[in-house]
Amino acid sequence: MRQHLDYLKETPSQTAGPYVHIGLAPGAAGFEIYKQELGRDIAGPNAAGERIRVEGRVIDGMGSPIKDVLLEAWQANANGIYAHPESEGDVEDGFRGWGRVITNFETGEWGFDTVKPGCVTDGNSSVMAPHVSLWIVARGINIGLHTRLYFEDERDANARDPVLNLIEWEHRRATLFAKRGERDGKTVYRFDIKLQGEDETVFFDI
Repeated sequence: MRQHLDYLKETPSQTAGPYVHIGLAPGAAGFEIYKQELGRDIAGPNAAGERIRVEGRVIDGMGSPIKDVLLEAWQANANGIYAHPESEGDVEDGFRGWGRVITNFETGEWGFDTVKPGCVTDGNSSVMAPHVSLWIVARGINIGLHTRLYFEDERDANARDPVLNLIEWEHRRATLFAKRGERDGKTVYRFDIKLQGEDETVFFDI
């Protein structure tokens, strides 16, 4: 007796549409639903460490800023500890270490306040340099893009980082370094994400 197998068809993909902000970042879209927005202060007011601001743009292959991007950020605290039940060590009361921000609809700029993360030990006991993990979605992007923001002034830690060292070409590693500056007495790191073309940002398949 011949058996007939029914194979399920792949669900068609769809890019993040114009309503993604209303559902995922309603405050930025003008809808005050949450008491505390997820992206205004990633660390929380009680987090110890150096207070910093991170800013940037997402730039397309033609060199223009994309103005409807949503980014999620995930980081450890200043001691290299994540706000996760399985983390070894304590985190400050209210430290979230995760947030969601969208680009400005006029300029394409995005940004958030946080504390500079510390070095993190991975599952193989390797020490990773301070970094912020980023996930990016927008119209025209079928699958969310994963990348990392490292800090240019952490040269020794960056040189030892096991993830950065997986990238063979040094000029490609440089696309993951945020540049340190200062504005109104506050440390500001600049990190522009380039989707295509010259100096395209390194993205990770995870």
